[in-house]
Amino acid sequence: MKYIKDEDIGKLPGRRLEKSDSFKFRCYPGIACFNRCCRNINLFLYPYDVIRLKNQLHMTSDQFLDKYVDIVLRPSNFFPEVLLTMSDNPEKTCPFLNLSGCTVYPDRPDTCRTFPVEQGIFYDAEHDKTEPIYFFKPPDFCLGQHEEKEWTTQTWSKDQDAVIYNKMTARWSELKRLFQTDPWGSQGPEGPGAKMAFMATYNIDQFRDFLFKSTLLKRYKVTSKVLKQIRSDDVELMKFGFEWVKFFVWGIRSENIKLK
Repeated sequence: MKYIKDEDIGKLPGRRLEKSDSFKFRCYPGIACFNRCCRNINLFLYPYDVIRLKNQLHMTSDQFLDKYVDIVLRPSNFFPEVLLTMSDNPEKTCPFLNLSGCTVYPDRPDTCRTFPVEQGIFYDAEHDKTEPIYFFKPPDFCLGQHEEKEWTTQTWSKDQDAVIYNKMTARWSELKRLFQTDPWGSQGPEGPGAKMAFMATYNIDQFRDFLFKSTLLKRYKVTSKVLKQIRSDDVELMKFGFEWVKFFVWGIRSENIKLK
């Protein structure tokens, strides 16, 4: 999910969908293009995606990132992108795809749930406000767009159990937007501060170990309610990680984290 500037909206491919707009789409095993969209793609993974997938696969976040993820720091970027590694075969299929379909379907990533709709965040800098923005953008080979089943963005999101995913990805995008400017200075985007920020957002199990096994809690006061939640709840820990990065990297005041 990307932040979109006002001047860029008209340049984006696909048909923009307002709340009341509808689109036609249906995907099912009998359709000729079934699973073709699960091949050779740049599939971005967001922090909540990683939590759902690593738990479904009974792995730690560290193990999941090591086995299934490409971490890409693009030139002039200040935080890396996290992409799912495609299988090493001629078609470069998704690693979770088999002949029957998606093997992690109940916990598939946000991008997969939202397809064939793409979601972004429109940022109104003048008023410092954000709002979701949607585009209907199926690939040319997709036959599902010619089916008769009709949806709005809201009914599609509910049908695909994407509401919580969309919400968590929007929360992540709010933090990611801050990295449009360089917070790292001489350390650079691969220095210790950047590694801490990545751990706090994507490597959630390692972040939990760091919180409770290092001296951090001797130097910072975290509210007892939050401490209780993050000991066992990955999603609450992720939210805390976002808050920690804002506090640690950007100096944004937090009600839950204070210097002792």
